[in-house]
Amino acid sequence: MTSIQILGMTAGSISAITFLPQVIKTWKTKSADDISLLMFTFATLSVVLWLIYGIILRDVPIIYTNSLVLICSLIMLYFKFKYSSKKDKEVKIAEELVDHEN
Repeated sequence: MTSIQILGMTAGSISAITFLPQVIKTWKTKSADDISLLMFTFATLSVVLWLIYGIILRDVPIIYTNSLVLICSLIMLYFKFKYSSKKDKEVKIAEELVDHEN
């Protein structure tokens, strides 16, 4: 592994770690009412595209980073649906869609 790949893996690890505090907090509190569904949906889509890009290029740091971030994003989406109240789910989705249409 080259020094540039090590730099990429280190940066990727730090990027993935940025999601962990929210994952841990949501898991501990069992509350996801204040989590933006739209943000994590876009984040997950973005990470999937980056992962595909990394696979096409056979770029290990990009694959590594986006695999870790994808796991965290999917966990947050799961928590959003598991821990949000039913009313909150319906209201938040509607509000986010209306806000982004304006």
